[in-house]
Amino acid sequence: MEQLEEPSLGTTVDAGIATVTIRNPAKRNAMTPRMWRQLPELLQRLARDTTVRALVLTGAGETFCAGADIGSLRETVTESQNLSVGAEEALAAFPRPTLAVVRGHCVGGGCQLAAGCDLRFAAEDATFGITPAKLGIVYPEPSARRLTRLVGPASAKYLLFSGELIDAARALRTGLVDETHPAGHLADRVAEFTGTLARRSGLTQAAAKECVDGRADPERVADWRRTATESGEATEGVTAFLERRAPRFTWPA
Repeated sequence: MEQLEEPSLGTTVDAGIATVTIRNPAKRNAMTPRMWRQLPELLQRLARDTTVRALVLTGAGETFCAGADIGSLRETVTESQNLSVGAEEALAAFPRPTLAVVRGHCVGGGCQLAAGCDLRFAAEDATFGITPAKLGIVYPEPSARRLTRLVGPASAKYLLFSGELIDAARALRTGLVDETHPAGHLADRVAEFTGTLARRSGLTQAAAKECVDGRADPERVADWRRTATESGEATEGVTAFLERRAPRFTWPA
């Protein structure tokens, strides 16, 4: 008898890019309670690794994530939602750029995880949906607010009211997705883009992420500016531009 692969979160780090892979092939990469709990811990560990310049979240095989593994839940709805929101918030708080790479289904809790990332690249045949209306469940308020910031009130209501799946083309039009590519070309585009991220200033990216996400008050912005000067990051960037060479950014040292 074929042995089923245990649900897990795989992790690799290569050339400064951390890749977290959702693995639960028997259930289209649905997240078990254990996986929801593990993700924040895993992200904390990767955040402490200063060699990590960006993070990719994806699903094993041809599916991103079908949401929560309902069959494995022992918690109440509220407890299970707390787990998914905690994982989503941990992704949003990750200090370096994060990119969800979506193939196949990205549904329910899968959409929560994708929305928690900074950017989302998808295969042209990917599908997206948020389905609490099919279950009579109240979608978590933090997740609803994040979704609304991404796609706007009307599109958020469409997804939440109907529970219908939308294709990648519509997800791109609404802002749920940033780029779509033929499935066979997606990996190459992700490698190209994450390589670009790894070459850019990590200090600029970290400061920009806090500012765009509304987490940087004037004092924090002033601190970022001081760090840019004192770390030599800004000097290196300007010098490299004048010398017509690629900059060698080293923050954090």
